[in-house]
Amino acid sequence: MSPKRVKYVLPGLLALPLYSWGFSYEAPSISPEVESGYEEKPGWALESFAVAAANPLATDAGYQVLQAGGNAIDAAIAVQLVLNLVEPQSSGIGGGAFLMYYDGAEVRAYDGRETAPQDVTGELFMEDGEPLAFMDAVASGLSVGVPGTLRMLEKAHAEHGELTWEELFIPAITLAEEGFAVSNRLHTSLANDEHLRQDPLARTFYYDADGEPIAVGDTLKNPALAEVFRRIAAEGSAGLHEGDVAEDIVERVQNHPQRPGSLSLEDMSGYEALDREPLCTPWQQWEVCGFPPPSSGHLTVMQILGMLDKQPLLEAPLDNGASSSGWLHQFLEASRLAFADRGRYIADPDFVEAPGGDWSLMVAPEYLQQRGSLIDEMSMGDTAEPGNPGELAVSWANQPEQPEYGTSHISIIDEDGNAVAMTTTIEQAFGSRILSDGGTGLAGGFLLNNELTDFSFEPEIDGEPVANRVEPGKRPRSSMSPTLVFDQETGELVASLGSPGGAAIIHYTARTLVALRDWGLSAQEALNLPHAITLGGDVFVEEGRFAEETIDSLRERGHTVSERELTSGLQAIMRLEDDSLFGGADPRREGVVMGE
Repeated sequence: MSPKRVKYVLPGLLALPLYSWGFSYEAPSISPEVESGYEEKPGWALESFAVAAANPLATDAGYQVLQAGGNAIDAAIAVQLVLNLVEPQSSGIGGGAFLMYYDGAEVRAYDGRETAPQDVTGELFMEDGEPLAFMDAVASGLSVGVPGTLRMLEKAHAEHGELTWEELFIPAITLAEEGFAVSNRLHTSLANDEHLRQDPLARTFYYDADGEPIAVGDTLKNPALAEVFRRIAAEGSAGLHEGDVAEDIVERVQNHPQRPGSLSLEDMSGYEALDREPLCTPWQQWEVCGFPPPSSGHLTVMQILGMLDKQPLLEAPLDNGASSSGWLHQFLEASRLAFADRGRYIADPDFVEAPGGDWSLMVAPEYLQQRGSLIDEMSMGDTAEPGNPGELAVSWANQPEQPEYGTSHISIIDEDGNAVAMTTTIEQAFGSRILSDGGTGLAGGFLLNNELTDFSFEPEIDGEPVANRVEPGKRPRSSMSPTLVFDQETGELVASLGSPGGAAIIHYTARTLVALRDWGLSAQEALNLPHAITLGGDVFVEEGRFAEETIDSLRERGHTVSERELTSGLQAIMRLEDDSLFGGADPRREGVVMGE
């Protein structure tokens, strides 16, 4: 089949066919998944490069970019743009992202996290002295932070990209214009969400007159998003952060019918993506590199792993293809202790000081030895208290637990050995439930984030400030954990991985790392394992995936256990000893791995 030749008029460019830009994209014939829930994935053995993403159309876009001579950064941009179209509930240009990049010599960390508008106060989510109900805050203009994904991708591309910026928009523009088949996951997400229907644009675009969501397999076109993408292709991130598109975003936030927000044009134009110093932590034969604060992911993951390494094995870690009750007990207790530290200390480093002035003190072996000594044969339940990894200039209050959701993850290794681990989000499914058409007046558009609900609703507890409280220009704490792994002895890249899942991202990532390093599992086998999590209180285990004997044993150790869906979206690519690659995609989502 020859590539499709489709003409588009791009602002500031001549009416040229997309392929004349130098990249000929062929829209693939990929059908959506028929089933929902858990679907076995085979794992993918590859020789030179691999792309793993949460939707086959997005994976294919990255694959075609790599085939066309692009690198891992180029492919990540193309993947993100298509995800915005086909998985709009999870990520997009209306949200934020963290990107870890390895260029064959050093690791870079790009921060595209959303920021709070300049006119917010610490009382943003308080009403009559009480915090708002969570969903009242989410589905409102109050929750929308200044988006950062696009500015971050533009920065990374300017420093590392191979193909032109315009070329990377070809797959998403083509699919937005010609349409794509709606997947079961998108249909189910639309069907289960009542708040999105309250937005007039979203209701008209995603639902019929009776309020029924667009059906699985139906073709969905998004002309508004195609037009916005054309503008950004020509103008760069200014096409989103300035002009008509920015004006439309601000107008919709400031005129929300229930709870308007304060996002301004100055907030939009002033957003800056940041370079952060990645955190690289030795972990036996590996060095694990992850994102620093405002992400809590890496520090909390490595606290859990560090404490586990210092525990005697109560029993074999695997039992009939699932984690054993003994290993789970220690994992859950380490999680309680790590989440207690997370709740007190971790927030935007431009606003709070690390304990002792150095975040690495939270994962120092001596400190984790002391913390791990608190793990006993019986569960500590909800009594875990934060430790003291280093003296603080300010005493922080413990942040109350709040729901976290999210997101999508992208892992890529190109044929030159460059690697991306990128986790990207609009926070909840469908974010703030505000759809922007970019002022185009066309059908469709993109969703705005509700990222500000990742701040603590209560700015202080018992007179002490919460580190992760709302402040102007501040970036909310995140659990996103994009991770790159290296061999400590040789320095060679071992793996790229990460997951969506709100605060549970931390558990998903930590358990996957253990399975890859200690249990001899392939990337796919590690992702197939059932999940168990705790944020410090009750334990939740993946519904129908653990033996009753395992659950009973946890209860006997003092855990309060219940079953629920734990829908991760893990992606992992490992480099094997023969220098080939093996990729895995989470069986709970519709993602795949592609490459050569």
